[in-house]
Formats: sequence, C-alpha cells, structure tokens
Amino acid sequence: MNDWWSNSLHAGIAGLLGLLTAASFVVAGMVRTHSERSYTELRLRVRTWWIILAVFIAAVAFEPIVGVVVFALVSFIAFKEFLTLVPTRRADYRVLLWAYLSIPVQYYWVANAWYGMFIIFIPVYVFLFLPMRMVMIGETNGFLRAAGTLHWGLMTTVFSLSHIAYLLALPDRNESTVLVTGATLAFYLIVLTQLNDVAQYIWGKSLGKRKIVPKVSPGKTVEGFLGGVATTTMLAWAMAPWFTPLSPWEAILAGLIIGVAGFVGDVVVSAVKRDLGVKDSGNTLPGHGGILDRLDSLTFTAPLFFHFVYYLHY
Repeated sequence: MNDWWSNSLHAGIAGLLGLLTAASFVVAGMVRTHSERSYTELRLRVRTWWIILAVFIAAVAFEPIVGVVVFALVSFIAFKEFLTLVPTRRADYRVLLWAYLSIPVQYYWVANAWYGMFIIFIPVYVFLFLPMRMVMIGETNGFLRAAGTLHWGLMTTVFSLSHIAYLLALPDRNESTVLVTGATLAFYLIVLTQLNDVAQYIWGKSLGKRKIVPKVSPGKTVEGFLGGVATTTMLAWAMAPWFTPLSPWEAILAGLIIGVAGFVGDVVVSAVKRDLGVKDSGNTLPGHGGILDRLDSLTFTAPLFFHFVYYLHY
C-alpha cells in the first residue's frame, strides 16, 4: 500500500478523485438546501467532469500506447467538431478525407517515438499536400480561405494535442526521490492547464474590474488573468518535484508559460467562435459545451510545455 502511495501519479489521481467527490457532495448539498434555485448546469458540469476524469485516467494510468490511442480519438473528435463549425466547400469533401487520415499517421509517429517525423509531418508534408490535392480538384473560388481554415484546424486539434501524447513516449527519469515518467509529465501539464482556467475564473469573479479583451471575451479581466497566472505558477512550483525533472526556477517558468499560454488559447478559440457567431463549439460535454471549449487552453500549453521540457531535460 505504501508503494502505491509513493507513486506520485497514483497519489495525484487519488487527489483528483477526492476533489471531485467533495465537489459532488457540495453540489448535492446546495441542491438540497436551496431547492428553489436551479443548479442544472452546475450538476451537468460536475457529472461531465467525472467522465473527463475517467478518460484522463485511462490515458495516463495504463501503458503509453493506451494513452496514444485515447489522445488520437480526442484529436479526431475535436477536428470533427471544428469542421462542423467552419463552412467547408462541397468540392473539398475528398480533401477532408485526406485530412482525417493524417490523424492516425501523426499518432503512429508518436507511438513509435519517431520525433523527426512527428515534428514535421503536419506542419510540412500535410501543409503542402492538402493544397495540392485541392488544386487538382480545380475549384478556385474560396481556395485560400478553405486551405487556411483546414490547416489551422489540423494544427490546433491534431498537431498541438499530439504533443500531450508524445510526453507519454519520453523515457523515464529517476530523480532523487521520485520516478518521472511521461505519464507524470502529462498529468502535470493537463492538471495545471485546467486549474489555470478555474483560477482565472475565480479571481475574475472575485476581484475582476478591468476587462482585458472586451471585444473577444467580455468576461475576462486583468485581475482574473494575473491572479490565475500567479496561482498556476505557485502550483507549478509546488508540484514540480513530484511530477517533473524541473528545478524550482524552471518550474516557475513552466508555470508562467502554462498560465499565459492557457489564457491565450482560451481567447483565441473564443475569437474563432465569435467570428462564426456561436457561443459554444458544440454540445459533446453537457454543461461545458463542445470538446474544443474544454481543450482550447491545451492547444497552446501542450506544444509550448513539451518543447520547454524536451529542450531542458531530454
């Protein structure tokens, strides 16, 4: 039993289960105490978090190949959701098939830890191939918008998110007191990114006065942003010895990267939704919206955190 708890990943997962259990009891108490109020959205949010946590545990707690498959499915759902949001040309249906086929290929490089192909496949080969295939169809009306939209979708939902899966392929490192694995790094990244969203929301609701990007996301404030980044940075510093090979100063920098990049990812996807005239990216996750609404911050934090750690320690 002691060996089980000495594994930082196991202890971290147990902590998340305890936190979500406590949140479920709090919400149940609110519903019982204030039966005249509607807590439907809050109950849906908590219920969906249980599903998200189950998928997350499946991705990091078993063999790395299981996590790679899980993240490949997440990328597929996210890319499909993106294509339901953006207008596509009828002539490009066959091109979309090639875009979908790039997903298993990208994750094949991840599963085989083939870094050279992983890092250039979508930014170079797919970027060049899809416009060529579109030209062969012969439709020039709206060509630039269609090509740019399709590649942006692949870069955010497949290339960026595949960096989380590649963390699982990194070799284990025996640090002074703990074993750092790809799963502990993925745990560190995902938990901090999600907590950063929560912290920015709480700080914004508590102290927020000055809007930071009112035309894009009216609810975001300077106080929420700064409070969220400070909270995430402190958590990154505190968690680093148990989940990463980062030194204290490196952990502080990692926290700043995740805090700032998470905010940027959030507002960038908000800008996309505002441009398309939709509130949520979908309804896949009841209470949260679509899967892109939940992954927006990770599309920016995942590649930046991966290359930060990879450059310093691998």
